[in-house]
Amino acid sequence: MSYLEYTVTRVPTGFSKVLYLNWALVLLLIAVSGVGFLMLYSVAGGSLSPWADPQIKRFALGLVLMFAVAMVPVWFWRNVAGVAYGVSILMLLAVEFFGVTGMGAQRWIDLGFMRLQPSELTKITMIMLLASYYDWLDVNKVSRPLWVAIPLAIILVPVFLVLRQPDLGTALLLVAGGAFLMFLAGVSWLYFGAVTATGAALVTAVFQSRGTPWQLLKDYQYRRIDTFLDPASDPLGAGYHITQSKIALGSGGWTGRGFMQGTQSRLNFLPEKHTDFIFTTLAEEFGFIGAFSLLLLYTLIIVFCVISALNNKERFGALLTLGIAATFFLFFAVNMSMVMGLAPVVGVPLPLVSYGGSAMLVLMVAFGLVQSAHVHRPRGRA
Repeated sequence: MSYLEYTVTRVPTGFSKVLYLNWALVLLLIAVSGVGFLMLYSVAGGSLSPWADPQIKRFALGLVLMFAVAMVPVWFWRNVAGVAYGVSILMLLAVEFFGVTGMGAQRWIDLGFMRLQPSELTKITMIMLLASYYDWLDVNKVSRPLWVAIPLAIILVPVFLVLRQPDLGTALLLVAGGAFLMFLAGVSWLYFGAVTATGAALVTAVFQSRGTPWQLLKDYQYRRIDTFLDPASDPLGAGYHITQSKIALGSGGWTGRGFMQGTQSRLNFLPEKHTDFIFTTLAEEFGFIGAFSLLLLYTLIIVFCVISALNNKERFGALLTLGIAATFFLFFAVNMSMVMGLAPVVGVPLPLVSYGGSAMLVLMVAFGLVQSAHVHRPRGRA
């Protein structure tokens, strides 16, 4: 019997699937979430309520969902990707008519027991559909104009709906995540060059339109840009958030002021200390070492996802894993850049650390998809 005849591929079945989970990834997710619980406890003044306790419960539910999703064969997720994407688009449309408004934006659907933000779900369903599309498409067609137009439509439809909420940060993340997956699928770099040139023209148009009847952004979004370019121009107004954030970051030094000793958050100088700006609380209390440690945990999550994708011989599973890893990277990279003044404040939470139900549960489901691709990838057996 030849070697090829003797070698077969196998996929774990039954309870044995648990043994094939990427347990290092599970432990990293628990560690990062634990940091979040600790910081939410701190910003509440040493109390589990109102933020840490519900966040712990959501994470526990998220773990259950992750394991449940992981046990389902990855081919099932490939087959239902279109349905999942369609449902998320319908939910975005529902937000348009029945959404709950908060902080000047209409982004949530009230389910009674929680507020669901459909745009968070769309980030994952879009990646699922794009991975399924490129798994189906012949590799020789990926750069042909007709076959490039289809994924562009998949990306731009939710972007348009999210911009109407308005939610510029999520819209940018959708574009970046979709573009990254198209690049991984092998779409020619010439398209990305054209998009870059178009983006530069659009940025120019955005600035030129300010104060005109055809103004492209909301006034508050222009103020965010002004704040990014020169926070000191309005330290008590539009520049207040980023100014206080930088003070907190700088006051932490190398080792920080100590747990629950951060003056910026304890005295309520730091805005949105339990959501968008929670990283600055961490940096103030645990210093550079604490901030770097969290960044290291995030990096290890990305590394384990990439290793899993590289070892996956199935195109859908590999693209799905890399797409989710890229989306996760964009989450923490944009948030950290934002609070350090390296990017405009666009309202992107710190994944698994910031307070929030939709973002937490959707991310755990996303990592369940990563685990499903990891568990059910073909394996050689002698």
